[in-house]
Amino acid sequence: MLDLPRLRVLRAVVATGSIRASAAALGYTPSAVSQQLSSLQRETGLQLFERVGRGIEPTTAGRTLAAEAESLFEAVSRLEGVVGDLRAGRIGSLSIGYFGTAGATWLPSIVAALRAEFPELRLELRLTELDPSDPDIDILVERPGTEYPPQVAVHHLIDDPYLVVVREDDPLAGRAEVPLAELADRHWVDNDVAAGACRQVLLESCAEAGFAPRFVVETRDYQTAIPFVATGIGVTVIPRLGIGNLPAGLTAVPVVAPATVRRINVVVKKSVADHPAAQRTVELLRGLTAGDF
Repeated sequence: MLDLPRLRVLRAVVATGSIRASAAALGYTPSAVSQQLSSLQRETGLQLFERVGRGIEPTTAGRTLAAEAESLFEAVSRLEGVVGDLRAGRIGSLSIGYFGTAGATWLPSIVAALRAEFPELRLELRLTELDPSDPDIDILVERPGTEYPPQVAVHHLIDDPYLVVVREDDPLAGRAEVPLAELADRHWVDNDVAAGACRQVLLESCAEAGFAPRFVVETRDYQTAIPFVATGIGVTVIPRLGIGNLPAGLTAVPVVAPATVRRINVVVKKSVADHPAAQRTVELLRGLTAGDF
């Protein structure tokens, strides 16, 4: 394989017609330029220059090799640009996993910022309830007893408390808080997938309070469950982040004893932890959650 620095010297000498001028342009000494040319001649087995008076003149072989090297150096320049872009996070891809309420609440502004700052970066958004693949960054609800592998860095964002949604004419509506055990005899409207981390957090708190919820209606998301409460069918217990704007006639009261919260983290693969876009994502998430709760 031909030596690129020697080809660069050849190109400079052909362009300037002078060893001394080429040495000045490249930051070499004239003797170093001569040595590089001699090594390239041995490497190629070609006579690339001949002496003319006190100077040198490129041979046809020398001119041809220098001309053909131009496309090579253009490609190297493009490759160096790609390396710089990758280092700065301007191109490539980044996958972000999320759960439903995080996607609705935080992702729109995060994606808008990333698109503005890293326009060539391809973003892959994965709803983890439907796509269990392993994303580069995962915004998740920590399951009780979770142990994280050493290949990831974990950043805690917020503890999101659970509230019971009731009608305004419910005896609980005027309370500052409701012990979870007081909901043991109520009818409940389910609001999460059976194997979901948020549901697991809630069920463990109910077990600690000494009961299992009596679900009379099973839905799979918070915004579907809430209107059922308005009908009087039952109550539903939802993390604060998932409640949004309640319809008229409904209110939400914090549950305690035990105080039930879901711990929300962002988990970043260490293989992408130095990527500027990954660092920016964590920074944006921290900014969005800093004033919550």
